[in-house]
Amino acid sequence: TAAATSTQRLSLIAGKYVGKDDPVMIVRCQSGLPAVGEALEPFTFAYSVAGCMRGSHHAPLMPVAVGQAHPSRFDGPPRVVALGFQIKDGRLIGPRDMFDDPALGGARRQAGEVMDYLRRHGPFEPHRLPLEELEYTTMTSLTKRLAHRWTPMTTEVATPVGSGTE
Repeated sequence: TAAATSTQRLSLIAGKYVGKDDPVMIVRCQSGLPAVGEALEPFTFAYSVAGCMRGSHHAPLMPVAVGQAHPSRFDGPPRVVALGFQIKDGRLIGPRDMFDDPALGGARRQAGEVMDYLRRHGPFEPHRLPLEELEYTTMTSLTKRLAHRWTPMTTEVATPVGSGTE
């Protein structure tokens, strides 16, 4: 086995918010498997993930050192840390903080820029997750409670003034 992951959305299984569902991954490297640098390379890009502000918004994944793994801005951007271990005589030796590296500064800057861009959308998609994917906000129950007050928007297209067809 080269990798093992845990990425379950508990709210989708239980039908409501039932606790934290933060993912974890273990990856083996070296000895016929990818090198450590190859396994870490995907984290040099700030991929947009669901997991900001109570899991209800998209935000860029930011690789950080363990000491920087404390999101504060809109509960994000979502941080990812990497701990490296060696195995010697059947025992784990370490950890080494793999993202405590200035080479990942570009990814961190990019995550900050993407976070700025997404936040400027306000509380709407694409920054906010679609209604059916929201985990632990009151938005789903609120929209159901107010549904009787909503009216469909028209799909008619206005004819431009001066087009000769008005």
